[in-house]
Amino acid sequence: MKLPINSPLFGGYTMRKSYSRRKFLKTAAAGSAALALSATSYARVIGANDRLSIGIIGCGGQGSGFHMPSIHKHAKSQNAEITAVCDTWRLRREAAAAKVKEWYGREARQFSSYRDLLALDHIDAVTIASCDHQHTTHLTAAAKAGKDAYCEKPLAKRFDRLKATYDAVKKANIIVQAGTQLRSFPTFAGCRELYKTGILGTVGRIEQCRNGEQPYWYRYVKDVKEEDVDWKAFLMDRPYRPFDPVKYSGWYGYREFSDGPIPGLGSHFVDLVHYITGAKFPTSCVCLGGTFVWKDEHNFTSPDHVQALWIYPEGFMVSYSTNFGNGSGNSFKIFGDQGVLDMVNWNAPVISAEGGGKRRGQIRGKKPVKEVQRPDHFLDWLQCIRSRKTPNASIDAGYQHAVACIMAMRSYDTGRRMIYDAEKREIREG
Repeated sequence: MKLPINSPLFGGYTMRKSYSRRKFLKTAAAGSAALALSATSYARVIGANDRLSIGIIGCGGQGSGFHMPSIHKHAKSQNAEITAVCDTWRLRREAAAAKVKEWYGREARQFSSYRDLLALDHIDAVTIASCDHQHTTHLTAAAKAGKDAYCEKPLAKRFDRLKATYDAVKKANIIVQAGTQLRSFPTFAGCRELYKTGILGTVGRIEQCRNGEQPYWYRYVKDVKEEDVDWKAFLMDRPYRPFDPVKYSGWYGYREFSDGPIPGLGSHFVDLVHYITGAKFPTSCVCLGGTFVWKDEHNFTSPDHVQALWIYPEGFMVSYSTNFGNGSGNSFKIFGDQGVLDMVNWNAPVISAEGGGKRRGQIRGKKPVKEVQRPDHFLDWLQCIRSRKTPNASIDAGYQHAVACIMAMRSYDTGRRMIYDAEKREIREG
């Protein structure tokens, strides 16, 4: 059922009237018993001829360098446009706005506060590429404002906020895509289908070693001027202290704003474990690590070496480690008693009988994994905004990877094993 709405132009964007499309559709749905969808769901359906208006929260390397071009790539086919940008650093939001002007020929609204962007009635959806300590605040606010969202990983640093944000998203019935985009790669979709066949036999261990010569947060350190930054908005709920350009630009390296390589990189790995195997939550986790190589004047507190082990009820152990003192030894493998699935090359995973029971197994030689084509991560999100179908990395998937990462960091901080009770939604020592 298509309900056309004609919106006037205001300030260069397509704007809704005060009696918005969402309100109109909700009223129409409530008055029609013949509708197959619930009134709440139907109220959020956006017609194919209605342009999606998207706001960007966080215009740094991920927001401006990945989110924006990924949306623009599909802007024409999905009838979408970026109309507003938000960042606490003036230079970043101005650069993002310049891209919008270049792409669409219209000025983007610019904000330093996410509240001002979310208050715009014409915005349908937002992408959230803010700092890790801000994700739950921004996503919860988007849910309460009724905006669909693409939110970067890790979904949360704190478990209480993770649960509150998850509940807010479910209550608002918004479409959320978590930023674990690897699960939308055709290669990993192929690995998932291969895993389902059982060809690996009994899987006992899944591991990734993701190493590098230097921690990734060093490359983000920049000379930032205090007068160009909304420092209080950046700190959010963190204790106030004088402006620090290194803490502002290199926030990945400080535990106050990010928890380092497990949620930063390991979240992708854990999410792929869940996606490929169908597992949801680990039952236990232990984690150790520290800063062993990169000790300097920056006093970064995120660990440059870390090792986490999770046990899953499906009967396998999952291992993630980072060595940011030497870039050799990278691996990503699923070990079964009949062979191994090697995914260290994301673009060309292979399966072989290496280490397995060659005489009993079905694997012969070393063979590439057949790809399974699917929409890329942003196209999937844009399509789901219109169809209201569940995206590939739903809020449930985001919640699941965040639980595993939070368990690991709690173990890292306490030196104790962590247990997760899925029914009670509780992490405890055990």
